[in-house]
Amino acid sequence: MNVALASLSAEPGQANEDFAAAASGVAVLLDGAGVAGADTGCTHGIAWFSSTLGGLLLSTITAHPARPLADCLADSIRAVRSLHEDSCDLSYRASPTSTVVAVRAGAEALEYLVLGDSTLLLADPDGKTTAITDQRLDEVGKRLRGPVDELPTGSPEHAAALADYRDALTGLRNRPGGFWIAGPDPRAAGHALTGTVPVASLASATLLSDGATRLVDSFDLDTWEGTLTVLGSSGPAELIRRVRAAELDDPDGRRWPRGKAQDDATVLHWTLS
Repeated sequence: MNVALASLSAEPGQANEDFAAAASGVAVLLDGAGVAGADTGCTHGIAWFSSTLGGLLLSTITAHPARPLADCLADSIRAVRSLHEDSCDLSYRASPTSTVVAVRAGAEALEYLVLGDSTLLLADPDGKTTAITDQRLDEVGKRLRGPVDELPTGSPEHAAALADYRDALTGLRNRPGGFWIAGPDPRAAGHALTGTVPVASLASATLLSDGATRLVDSFDLDTWEGTLTVLGSSGPAELIRRVRAAELDDPDGRRWPRGKAQDDATVLHWTLS
């Protein structure tokens, strides 16, 4: 198992709300999410939620190799809930949540799970790539974020529009017609995208938070094949450096409208052959 991992918080000194780890043929990546300025009802915070859920998920998948990944995620969500439901009010609409990408490699097949807008990038030995991303959040967001994208990122007007947008998104979280993400309710795990791919058909599997995929899916500066080339030649840290350079080149979001000028970025690149 050859794994390369890099992660960078959005701003120096700021908590990184992404989490990624690998062990014994298993890898997970989570991107914590919340509503800026909203009362979460939780005393721990988003980084605690994503790292705690990620650690429990990694150990659960490893300990139960025959258990479906969605069931492992549901079990882990229940375990995290039990850790803080006595001290936190988890009925708040803005309670901490997280995207989840998880993979488990067996002798014949690679199992995967994707929940939320992080990405699993699979590559075959010839360099052909397949990106698996849960598009439901993006589809909902496109209907709501027009006022946000019309304003300069970081301006007071943008901040107000972003708060309204996030509040509207929160109202559509984990419900039919909206989108699904890991939070207090373990039933969300049943709505994850899952599948299997023959291990023999894969050269690598890469887990990326949405802060690391911006060159492709937000800025249109690269392709998934180009991303794979960077990962193979220079590693995850170089990919994140390129994302950050593009973000700094457009600090107010005029070229690439976005909610955050800079975002936490995490890449876990697993070479299988």
